[in-house]
Formats: sequence, structure tokens, C-alpha cells
Amino acid sequence: MPPVLVLARITLVEASRRRLLLALGILSLVVVVFTGWGFTKIPDIRSGDPGAPPIPAAEVKLIASQLLTLVMFMFSGVLALSAVLVSAASISGEAESGVLLAVLARPLSRAEVLLGKALGHAVVVIGYAAVGVALELVAVRLAVGYTPPHPAVLFAFLAAEGVVMVSLTMALSTRLSGMTGGVIALGAYFAAWLGGVVGAIGAAFQNTAIMNVGSASRLLLPSDGLWRGALWSLEPSSVLTAAQAAGRDASANPFFAPAPPPVAYDAWCAFWVLVVLGIALWSFARREI
Repeated sequence: MPPVLVLARITLVEASRRRLLLALGILSLVVVVFTGWGFTKIPDIRSGDPGAPPIPAAEVKLIASQLLTLVMFMFSGVLALSAVLVSAASISGEAESGVLLAVLARPLSRAEVLLGKALGHAVVVIGYAAVGVALELVAVRLAVGYTPPHPAVLFAFLAAEGVVMVSLTMALSTRLSGMTGGVIALGAYFAAWLGGVVGAIGAAFQNTAIMNVGSASRLLLPSDGLWRGALWSLEPSSVLTAAQAAGRDASANPFFAPAPPPVAYDAWCAFWVLVVLGIALWSFARREI
């Protein structure tokens, strides 16, 4: 087995033993159960008069789609946090503790160590995304019979967002302590999301300067651009049709995406990950241990 895959497997085993992942898993399960229970109450909503009949099934699914968007937004943030926490100290922590000296004493290159760890962390994050999305969608399906239009696309974009955050955090970990690098990575994540909101407002008012702010933030850190793709995958056709009629008001909504990212942007995201990992390799190769 290639050394990169061996190190990825070891990283997976180490991650599975962390109480942090266990805590996140339990918390996610609690959230799924709680939100599933909340979705079961949607059909009992009545319009105004307590004696009025329940709302129509079409409105139930519309409400469910909007609530699911909010839940997935929360999950997107938790996924980014998980990606940062599992990989923030992967290089710096082991360098400070002396573990890397023992590892690199063997016939392993620094590139193999970093790529193996990055691959292991990426698999952890992708697995967490798959389980979290699947459980939430099953809970909503059982509660109100609703499934978003593109569930596979939803998972793909969220998983890609997690990989982006792992790549960034690994690069920071080659030079900064786990806490410092983690704070910077999370700060960049929320700054990118805010830049996307600003860009959406600029698009609503056709302000080129403000639109460029959003575009630049999505290029510098594509996490928000990928979230926009996940957001689009959650929107039923009725929401997209209503948004087209609303025009500018819908464009300024931070929880609305009129279309998925273009293929060129998806290619940029893949290129971005490769560049950041290349920077991480260059930085790690020149670090004194």
C-alpha cells in the first residue's frame, strides 16, 4: 500500500478515537431528531383561526423546504467547524510534541506525511457530510414526505466545502499553532460568507463595485460559492419561479441562489484546492522541526 494511503488510514483511526468527533456525532444526531420532530408539526399549522383546517400539502412542502434550507445552513457551518477542528493541529501539534520527528525518521517524505493526513481528514469530513445530510433528509422525508430537488448535488457541494476548509487549515497548520490556524480559518470562512451576502446585495442593486467584492471573496476562498450551489440544490421549482417574479428583492436574499455555480467555477474550486495543498507542501518542506 502506498505510504500516503497508509498515513490516511492511520489518520482515520486517530480521528475515530477523538472525543471531539464523538461529541459532534451525538450533537448532530440530537439535532436531526429534534428537527425531525419539528417538521412533523408543520402539517398541524392552521391559518389564523384555531378552527380552520390545516394548511394545504403544497404549503407544507414549501415551509419544509425553507426550514430545511436553514437547517442545512447550520449544518454547513458545523461541517466547516469540524473540518477546521480535525485538521488544525495535524502538523503543528505533532511538530510541537515531537511526534513528527519519529515519523520522519522512517523512510517517509514530508510530502507523503502531509498528503496522507490531508486525505485522511478529507475522508472524515466527507463521511460526516454524507451521514449528516442523509439522516436529515430521511428525517424530513418521514416527517412531511418532502425531498429537495437535488439531494446528490447538495451532498457534493457540502462535501467540497469541507475539503476546501481542510485544505486551508492544513496549509495554516504547517506554520501556525492549532488554535491560531483554526481561528484564522474560521474567520476566513465567515468573512467569505459575508462577502457573498454583500455580493448578492450588489447584484440586487446592479452595483458593480459591490458585486466585485462578492466575486473576489468567492475566488479567494470558495466555501461560500460552494454553499450557494448547495443552496440552489435545496430550492423547489415553486421557489425559483416566485423569485423570478420578485426580481431584485429575491436577489438580495442571503438564503437564495438563482442558479448553481458554473462549471468553470467548479473547476476553479478544484484548482484552488490543488494550489493551497501545493503551498502547504512548500511551507512544510521549509519548516524546521
